Amino acid sequence: MFELRRQAGFTLLELLVTITIFGIMLAIGIPNASNWLLANRARGASEFYAEGFNAARREAVSHNTASRIVLSANANTGQMDWQVDICYISTTTQCLPDQDGWSTTSAAATNDPLGASGFRSIFRSADSLPTSEVLVPSTLPSGSSAIYYTALGWVNTTYDERLTQLRLDPAAKYAAEVPVVALNITLAGLVAKCNPTLPSTDNRACPP
Repeated sequence: MFELRRQAGFTLLELLVTITIFGIMLAIGIPNASNWLLANRARGASEFYAEGFNAARREAVSHNTASRIVLSANANTGQMDWQVDICYISTTTQCLPDQDGWSTTSAAATNDPLGASGFRSIFRSADSLPTSEVLVPSTLPSGSSAIYYTALGWVNTTYDERLTQLRLDPAAKYAAEVPVVALNITLAGLVAKCNPTLPSTDNRACPP
């Protein structure tokens, strides 16, 4: 009876060994899990921006009118929020960058066929993205922050300093876990992911 009871339990030494092994596993696993989650959040940033570019093109085509996407600084993360607006060209509204007539998040565009119940601008906050201490955004040309689309979904090239590429670079300490990625916007308004660090001969590289 004594032997059976002794084998059913744990000795103090066995318990200490188990706790030690468990502690080592936690020490190794938690940082790896944190890095994995961080890398996934960083990869999600490119999807966040791709969604915006695709939405701007889609709204232009579906409404058969001009649209734009405008990036603006997010004060909390250092990333960029985005907003998609549409505008209907008329004799009084030319849909230029600094003109009134564009839709907003609270009002439809001037001349919207549906009137006040028409399309409202789409706004997405970058609050959920990693901070700029992890992932650093930059645009080409430097300082550009908007793309304008024609009713056919093509990029309107008449506007100066139109955004052609959005690049997301990991900070140096996260370079091993987070890949460099860029979103290239073609003249047809399509978005393609590319790697700006690769040579031009690689089919994953960004166009020159």
